[in-house]
Amino acid sequence: MNALTKFDLSPKQISLVKTTVAKDCNNDEFNLFMEVARAKGLDPFLCQIIPMVFSKDDAAKRKMTIIITRDGQRVIAQRCGDYRPASKPTVYEVDKDQMSPTNPLGLVSATVFLWKRDPKTGEWFEVVGQAYWDEFAPIKRKAAGGYRWEDTGETWPDSGKPKKKKVPIGEETEVLDDSGNWCRMPRLMIEKCAQMQALRAGWPEEFTGAYEEAEMDRAKVLDLTATEIVEREQEDHRLKAVGAQNSITVTWGDNWTLENVPLGTFADRAMEFIRQEAPEKVAKWRDANREPLREFWARNPGDALEVKKALEAKIAGNHVLMAG
Repeated sequence: MNALTKFDLSPKQISLVKTTVAKDCNNDEFNLFMEVARAKGLDPFLCQIIPMVFSKDDAAKRKMTIIITRDGQRVIAQRCGDYRPASKPTVYEVDKDQMSPTNPLGLVSATVFLWKRDPKTGEWFEVVGQAYWDEFAPIKRKAAGGYRWEDTGETWPDSGKPKKKKVPIGEETEVLDDSGNWCRMPRLMIEKCAQMQALRAGWPEEFTGAYEEAEMDRAKVLDLTATEIVEREQEDHRLKAVGAQNSITVTWGDNWTLENVPLGTFADRAMEFIRQEAPEKVAKWRDANREPLREFWARNPGDALEVKKALEAKIAGNHVLMAG
């Protein structure tokens, strides 16, 4: 029996998939999803394969991505005949200095080691997959007082309904999305991403173009299409290459040139600057760096609060002198 026909479904079962697993799909998306499920020999009812639709309310950005879950990945890998699961634990790189509301454990990366058999020699060799926290963790912005919706004065061309924008109430900070499992099981989620990287590297014919659901959680939070996720990941790599990803880009008061200051040392540098410089220069520095200071608040609110207090005290001293 051909393995690809294992999960051929009756008309009644297909209808049930349409109204349950694939309820967000339009007709074309549903047809594509069912064809991929058949081609991969995966069962939608066992959640081995699921469709994920992005930007459902925006026809220009709407995009379906097909997710192969961990169970589905294992089914495909076992059929290959040259796959063995990991024989040693996942290796986690941890940096306690990076602990923050967006990374509660300070996880840097996860690395998994799968096994693939060489078809010529019959020997087994390791296939490595590595995933970085800052490339996959779903980060969202959270306003202290929640959000309100305001009219933009425009309307949607298809429905004629007014367009609205989401406006924060109070200061916004970045936090790890708590709607899924990233807060509850951060190690497992980044490990899933690493395993999918290894499967793509070792078995490209079966896994190229396939996504693990954990990989797409950032896309769900940001409401991006699959193409935009790739572009965002490439941007993350560029930032890392120039040293800007784990740093704050700030300008100092001497010649006002830009400098990437590592996140872990930014508070010390800022406090030293505030102590040494005149109040009027500190006020000018604060005004020139409002966006970097907001970013620092979002990424390291504890140290940012101390910097904020020092800024206010120094500048308030200047006001007292001027009033005198």
